[in-house]
Amino acid sequence: MPALVSLRECTVEEATPLLLLGVEQTPFVIRSISCAGLGVTRSVEGQRGLERVLREDGDANVRAEAANALASYGVEQAWPVLIQAFAADGQWLVRCSILAALAEQPEMSPSRLLELARLALEDGDGTVRVGGAELLGRILQEAGDPHDAITLEALNAMTKLQNDADHRVVAVALDALVSSRAGR
Repeated sequence: MPALVSLRECTVEEATPLLLLGVEQTPFVIRSISCAGLGVTRSVEGQRGLERVLREDGDANVRAEAANALASYGVEQAWPVLIQAFAADGQWLVRCSILAALAEQPEMSPSRLLELARLALEDGDGTVRVGGAELLGRILQEAGDPHDAITLEALNAMTKLQNDADHRVVAVALDALVSSRAGR
């Protein structure tokens, strides 16, 4: 652990091979911290390593950290890998990490937000569906044209979520609908 912390003082070229070695270690906390480090140092090798961890690591905590770190590489680079991982990995923690990491990216387009929200709303886990509803809320909040096809689809989906079985999803939907009507 102290060795990983000391890598903050190293160059990317020095730190990356050591962090890649860290993702191969047995303790999940070492693998997780190494993933976080690869998100800070950002290199081609680090990105490849994170993609491999996201696909192959047996621990959802580590995969979630890898997803979060990949998002720091930017939407254009991370999107194809993260959307594929979201669709393939049914673990709620990984999915929520992907939702949160991408939702924080200001350059996420409404179409990508909608695509990710659709996937999230199909999930059986209420926490993941809450994340999907929050993405729809962002689309409604940032809508330039309230009659745009993406905005209308988000509004329609949000309206349906008022009847979701999970009260948290309903609360997000109602809040977003009230906020979007107040903004018009």
